[in-house]
Amino acid sequence: MTARTASTSAPFHARRSFPFITWFRSRLLARWYDRHLQRLDLGEIDDHLLRDLGLTPEDVRRECAKSFWQA
Repeated sequence: MTARTASTSAPFHARRSFPFITWFRSRLLARWYDRHLQRLDLGEIDDHLLRDLGLTPEDVRRECAKSFWQA
């Protein structure tokens, strides 16, 4: 009976995918958290500064009502 190890049975590209998935997941979570913080900050801007930005209070309400994963 021949002993098989995981490193010889899996192709090279399958063994290398885990670090990419971990990196992608961490970047996605960071992007979602950053988007959440930006929407919190946007909700605190007063009307004078919103006019300078060219935004209406309705624009801000619509943006702040979105979930963190929505762009």
